[in-house]
Amino acid sequence: MIDQVQTTRLPNGLTILTEHMPGLRSVSFGIWVRRGSRHESASLNGICHFIEHALFKGTHRRSAHEIASESDRLGGQLDAYTTHEMTGFAMKVVDTELESAFDLLADLLLHPRFDEDDLAKEQKVIIEEMKMIEDTPDELLNELFHAAYFPNHSLGRPIEGTEHTVSSFDHAKTAEFHTSNFAPQDLVIAAAGNILHNQLIELVARAFAGVNGQVDGHNLSQPPQVASPILVERKNELEQAHLIIAAPWPSAKSADRYAASMLGTIIGGGTSSRLWQSIREERGLAYSIGAGGITYTDVGIFTIYAGTSPTQIDQVLDLSLKEVRRIVREPVAEAELQLAKDQSISSVLLSLESSSARVGALARQEIVHGRRISPDEVLRLIKAVTVADVQRVAQSCFTTPALSLGALGNLNGFAVDRARLEI
Repeated sequence: MIDQVQTTRLPNGLTILTEHMPGLRSVSFGIWVRRGSRHESASLNGICHFIEHALFKGTHRRSAHEIASESDRLGGQLDAYTTHEMTGFAMKVVDTELESAFDLLADLLLHPRFDEDDLAKEQKVIIEEMKMIEDTPDELLNELFHAAYFPNHSLGRPIEGTEHTVSSFDHAKTAEFHTSNFAPQDLVIAAAGNILHNQLIELVARAFAGVNGQVDGHNLSQPPQVASPILVERKNELEQAHLIIAAPWPSAKSADRYAASMLGTIIGGGTSSRLWQSIREERGLAYSIGAGGITYTDVGIFTIYAGTSPTQIDQVLDLSLKEVRRIVREPVAEAELQLAKDQSISSVLLSLESSSARVGALARQEIVHGRRISPDEVLRLIKAVTVADVQRVAQSCFTTPALSLGALGNLNGFAVDRARLEI
């Protein structure tokens, strides 16, 4: 494959990335901030997500209604999101509208008003978002479990914050955090599609003229001290019991991340996976069952999730642990590993047809790895994974002193001791 990615790093620390995709009439572009909820103090928990919302409430040049109207006029797909390690603002437009669309997005990031009345309204919106999570059992269990798994660490706090912290985000707090953390050295600007590198450099130069910054390198909080919790939360009004089984996992930078990805796919990554076949297809014990790794820059966590009847939770737990033990003790078959590789390779190749997927990958790789990882390199590393690699990662991750467990719902007397989770 011909790699048409170009990179420019400006003296103020801002990084510009482009990938030219001939034949398209669209451009996907965005501004990513090297800040997420893990970079917040406890008292500011949720402020990155809050700013993500608040930027759309108006700038010094545009009202909230004008922002919405212009976005609709451009016909673009405007998306914003916050994760633990970054905040992203991305848009896809036809190539003729790139200049106007970039001006809109840059204005949002650079010149927000943070009007007190608007912030008060957005606090209410986000508190309603929190209530939606509380009413969604799988999401609620995930938040409760992460808090127990990463105790007293920002990775264990909810991305959206708490009602107490969000209610405190006035103009002064919000503007101060924005100024300190949305500076050029914290930004990655990337585009993919019918665009040339110099085009984006010119747009950035125009929008960011006079915006100064310097590289400071304060990108990560300290690595977390991981716990091995058994968290059982009873909520008898729920129809189902919800279950998480968790273990340590390679980080996003680990050399074992591709072997870990194959391992996760084999255990619970699709309809042909061991858990899906054993628990859903053969026994009909769950509608929702799956597994996979969540990777951060310096740590990872593997989770098996299932939603099942309270009378079946013990059976689902035992069957899940049986599959974990089996993959630790017995090498996977070559054909099973090849199926996992084929799934991953297909996913990589299909993503190359999407300018949105490509620009997202550009930004994530820059923020996590500080370099471009080409599709050819990714495919080579997937293909290089061996059966021995998969078993080595399984033994390393699953034979730690104890697996972790979380359960939520009408649990029908469900109880677990530490010995039951030993592999």
